[in-house]
Amino acid sequence: MSFEVFEKLETKVQQAIDTITLLQMEIEELKEQNNSLSQQVQQANGNHESLVRENAHLKEEQHVWQERLRSLLGKMEEV
Repeated sequence: MSFEVFEKLETKVQQAIDTITLLQMEIEELKEQNNSLSQQVQQANGNHESLVRENAHLKEEQHVWQERLRSLLGKMEEV
């Protein structure tokens, strides 16, 4: 009788070990995925900052062209 109990306990222990092993593998996969996503976020932030700078530069260029156009239109009206 006690041998059967021992076998059941051994089976449960082995199941627990298997479950722990699977969970550890899943944790490692999630850590790798988290690192990858963190890198993607950093890259996206860098791209965002670059686009914000480019947008500001283009707005400034647009403003300069608008002023030049206004100046030319003003000279045309004087003529």
